[in-house]
Amino acid sequence: MFAKAALLMVLLCAASAATAADLADRLRDDSELSQSTAKSLRRLMPVRFYSLLESNAIANSTLSLRSCTIFVPTNEAFQRYKSKTAHVLYHITTAAYSQQNLPNTISSDMDGNPPLYITKNSNGDIFVNNARIIPSLTVETNSGGKRQVMHIIDEVLEPLTAKSGDSDPISNPDALKFLQQAEQLNLDNFNVRTYRNQVTLAKKESVFKSPGTHTFLLPVDEGFKLSARSSLVDAKVIDGHMIPNTVIFTAAAQHDDPKTSAAFEDLLKVTVSFFKQKNGKMYVKSNTIVGDSKHREGVVLAEIVKANIPVRNGVVHLIHRPLMIIDTTVTQFLQSFKENSENGALRKFYEVIMDNGGAVLDDINNLSEVTILAPSNEAWNSSKINNLLADRKKLRQILNMHIIKDRLNVEKIRQKNANLIAQVPTVNNNTFLYFNVRGEGSDAVITVEGGGVNATVIQADVAQTNGYVHIIDHVLGVPYTTVLGKLESDPMMSDTYKMGEFSHFNDQLNNTQRLFTYFVPRDKGWQKTELDYPSAHKKLFMPDFSYHSKSILERHLAIADRVYTMKDLVQYSQESGSVILPTFRDSLKIRVEEENGHLHDEYASHEWTGYVITWNHKKINVYRPDVECTNGIIHVIDYPILEEKDVVVSGGSYLTESTICITLANLIMITVAKLLN
Repeated sequence: MFAKAALLMVLLCAASAATAADLADRLRDDSELSQSTAKSLRRLMPVRFYSLLESNAIANSTLSLRSCTIFVPTNEAFQRYKSKTAHVLYHITTAAYSQQNLPNTISSDMDGNPPLYITKNSNGDIFVNNARIIPSLTVETNSGGKRQVMHIIDEVLEPLTAKSGDSDPISNPDALKFLQQAEQLNLDNFNVRTYRNQVTLAKKESVFKSPGTHTFLLPVDEGFKLSARSSLVDAKVIDGHMIPNTVIFTAAAQHDDPKTSAAFEDLLKVTVSFFKQKNGKMYVKSNTIVGDSKHREGVVLAEIVKANIPVRNGVVHLIHRPLMIIDTTVTQFLQSFKENSENGALRKFYEVIMDNGGAVLDDINNLSEVTILAPSNEAWNSSKINNLLADRKKLRQILNMHIIKDRLNVEKIRQKNANLIAQVPTVNNNTFLYFNVRGEGSDAVITVEGGGVNATVIQADVAQTNGYVHIIDHVLGVPYTTVLGKLESDPMMSDTYKMGEFSHFNDQLNNTQRLFTYFVPRDKGWQKTELDYPSAHKKLFMPDFSYHSKSILERHLAIADRVYTMKDLVQYSQESGSVILPTFRDSLKIRVEEENGHLHDEYASHEWTGYVITWNHKKINVYRPDVECTNGIIHVIDYPILEEKDVVVSGGSYLTESTICITLANLIMITVAKLLN
């Protein structure tokens, strides 16, 4: 905070100094400034950049004689800068631009005048190439009609340069020249020969020399290890690697904001978007929304291996593999993590599978159609999960919970979710996943629940030849929230959560010193009571009837020194005919049995052995058994443990809280009046 304040103070001082001083005077002559201001300016201007200015005759001349704009990297920016050479003239342009009037493209003073690109992100921050302009640290001077502006930026600007010693210097190439002469350029030893050959075969050179400002995505040779992959790069695939009329640098890129690619027409529609992992790695993905016989629908991910290479007609990003091409099975996709060579976003998931013996991968390989819910690398960073890794049997069950024997993309999930929360069987015996879709199009949020864990799909529809991979943000089956947290976050339990909130019943459910077994009616269960007991149902969700609501919920909550799974309850019922559970005020006597039947929806792929609770001669289906939480377990049931007499609403037999208050107030007033008389 102190350093930032010091920088701000120096710039305020500089801005208020005599207008006769230009930037050159301020940077070179301490006598133009107070001693403290000069000292702070030297701190502001990195020694390395200052020395570059001093040693460059053109830069000196520009600062002394002409109007100009100079983009000055911070000290921290130079500390992060890996290259040995910083190109000072690439940071200068011979026109003065305040933040408000920066054009989209600026010609730099570097040899060949390579452009600088000005963009904004969704927050309104201004970027020059990949460097953000720090808005509060701009200095402007005006001396004798010579206007000069200094913008402070958070990255060193890096132009495209040729390798040292090259006899044929390359100056300000467009994307085509970049592609044709890539071996002569400083590209960190990445090569694009294979892709270049395919561009030539498809006669698509015109795409890369298009005038204007575009974003080009070029797959490197490493991405063509599969022998047949290069033959799949046709003219449409090449179009899908270009975002026309838009320059996107990674720092300014909006997360997961689909942009129309050049392959967007009536019969083929491909979008491209950028996203960033928490570890800082940048990825790009293509989404073939409408495919054809040669180009399958679905998402393809590629890591950006070298980003933000400016060219005359836009920016180039080198990517790890080609987009649009779906040519691997789910198993091959996961095996690609072996060398961490592609799709590093799921490296940890692959490692866990292999550390468990690799049998899960064999099972996946034997499935003709499969969908994987794959936790991201960050999802595995939990002490609870680390403790689980040593238990191979339990871990195998957890991994199986992430595997579905079906091709299940977002559209199919949405179809299942049209009238109810979609429920899908996994390869883990008698375990279902529950999907919920909120919103439409790019704003849609997809959640999945399994084993008590709610996870959000952070990347959907990563397409393979035999199925899909969806990347999720939590490991299913490893609880990370309390009973209250689960109620609050699960869309199937929202009515029970609301009822518990206004009756203050929920207050206890965050207590991690107790263990709860909670029979939670799903929302559709409460809706059924509206048909059976319409008047009573209405009162249950009225704050004036919170006493009744709380009493009913207390009947659903068992509190003990252990939790009761459905298998436990079946066993006790078989041994004693019924089981009595200690509840908040009294006890709950039930019998639990297993019955064959299609409790789950029409999409369930096999007969499911369901649990049924018998209470007061009523049978209540268990919709989702054994939803684990950190302080208990939830069984989602199809109907409340409720009778009509639990809420008396007729004959004046029940007085609401407001009625009671009014009555008491009247009695007090009558009593006071009698005493006064």
